[in-house]
Amino acid sequence: MGKALADAFPVCRETFDEADRTLGEPLSRLCFEGPEERLKLTENTQPAILTVSIAAYRLLAARGLEPSYMAGHSLGEYSAHVAAGTLAFADALAIVRRRGRYMQEAVPVGAGAMAAILGLDEAAVARACQEAAEGDIVSPANLNAPGQVVIAGSRDAVARAVERARQIGAKRVLTLPVSAPFHCALMKPVEERLAPELRALPAANPRVPVIANVDAEPKRDGASAIEALVRQVSSPVRWEDVIGQLASAGVRAYVEVGPGTVLSGLVRKIHREATVANLDHPDGLDAVEFLFR
Repeated sequence: MGKALADAFPVCRETFDEADRTLGEPLSRLCFEGPEERLKLTENTQPAILTVSIAAYRLLAARGLEPSYMAGHSLGEYSAHVAAGTLAFADALAIVRRRGRYMQEAVPVGAGAMAAILGLDEAAVARACQEAAEGDIVSPANLNAPGQVVIAGSRDAVARAVERARQIGAKRVLTLPVSAPFHCALMKPVEERLAPELRALPAANPRVPVIANVDAEPKRDGASAIEALVRQVSSPVRWEDVIGQLASAGVRAYVEVGPGTVLSGLVRKIHREATVANLDHPDGLDAVEFLFR
């Protein structure tokens, strides 16, 4: 993850070196070589994804390519704020490492679950969760795109909600390989634990507006950016609304930076007229530069 960028571009290699120094351990080796089981633990996944994303962003910035707006999905909102200058990279690395650790400590591996429900709208998925809860926690966690809602909660409640979703017409259900149930009420203790640490971070006003997950509103000052990150921990990611906000602001081209192309696919489903490119490998650089011409 990120190795091809680090091998090809010094600015990307330097970003990984900075992450290694900041965390006091070879995060770069874990990204490049694994083992995958360790990389999938959320306290490692979160700083790893942040580092790959910032390495890719810094490559674009070094070439004079700057966006008009920024947004990030879940953890990606931290990457967006580093790129926008709200947070220092070192501060963000340290806080997302703790964010991941607190999330894992709040819900032991195997006690929670997440699942993607395809083919039902938000209201139908919420109803399936309510009918399946039986006193446990399960709720919509990621409102990703039309007909794509991810739910999160305790393992048994998620299983019941998945079955109920099938009964009311879900086209497909996918259990997600995650180590904790993000963006639901089970994360409220994490929010309370992380809030004072987030509020203690130096936060500048972002250079460009960052659209927040929690309310799909642009954050233009450091204080509101931090409060959005606090609330994000246990609240749904409103990604469909985030892209809708960008589209209504006149955005027509999107660049996904970081590992994978999931967000590019979601943007195409939400904003069908948009042009989308992604950068997680040197091969993608030409397409991204083309968008800025």
